[in-house]
Amino acid sequence: MRDVHAMEPTAGRFELHKVGVSGIRKPLTVRRPDRVVTLTTVFEVAVDLPSTRKGSDLSRNAILLAEIVDETVVRPVPSLESACVAIARALLERHPYAQTASVDATAEYFLRRGIAEERKSFEDYTLLGAARSQRDGTKTAASVTKSIGAEAVGMTACPCAMETAREALAEEFPRLRDPELQALPMVTHNQRNRTRLIFDLPDGAEVEADDLIETIEASQSSPTYAILKRGDEAKMVIQAHRHPKFVEDVLRDLLRRVATQFPRLPDSTFVRARTVSEESIHKYNVVAEHQASLGELRQTSAS
Repeated sequence: MRDVHAMEPTAGRFELHKVGVSGIRKPLTVRRPDRVVTLTTVFEVAVDLPSTRKGSDLSRNAILLAEIVDETVVRPVPSLESACVAIARALLERHPYAQTASVDATAEYFLRRGIAEERKSFEDYTLLGAARSQRDGTKTAASVTKSIGAEAVGMTACPCAMETAREALAEEFPRLRDPELQALPMVTHNQRNRTRLIFDLPDGAEVEADDLIETIEASQSSPTYAILKRGDEAKMVIQAHRHPKFVEDVLRDLLRRVATQFPRLPDSTFVRARTVSEESIHKYNVVAEHQASLGELRQTSAS
């Protein structure tokens, strides 16, 4: 049987940077210091394709994913990103014609959270893992970079509309201009806020996913929860309105916290942050993002 994939391309001799498979769902078992977690994970894996080959051997990707991920049932991996590293290395082993390989993983993750102890339940979050491998000029050695991140959904309260509403209502209720009432949270419009934080980690560095999530939620006006009684709703709304934030405020607060809350990470750690506020009174969303080394963030935070 002829190997059609290894034949010369007929549509032009272009080197392709990325060819692979996506949307493969697998249960990945991870052993953390205090517990074992099974993550429902969606993988995208790919390699580059030289100009001399018609196609990539895609079945090899599915096979190695099954071998590596299925093995975690009996031998859990230490983290999502470490699994991505193992897969990225294996991709270059299975595709000797490739020079680079990439792995991107998105996993469902749950933490027990609640506005009150008696109403704690498992709230959902998203974990993001990735790895990139590249040959070091030989067929056997390869360098690998890894990333770990998280996304959390919370809420924000608009500070601009709050002050505009305060002025408008003061025309109707002059007592609102009294100094003792200025600290009273005022009505404003709210947004569902989605913020993600990703670290590109150097060799030997690790980050606990729970710490990423806590840092994100502390930067929003308020976390959100699935279980809320009427009194809880009032408490959460008041909390958010005591901390009104633009999307820019969320991002800057997040970067400030990152600069101080991960002291064990080296300055060379690269940080990527993105926050999106899904607007309630506008027909568009608002987005802000930033990328910098941890050293740059620490320097700016200290100045």
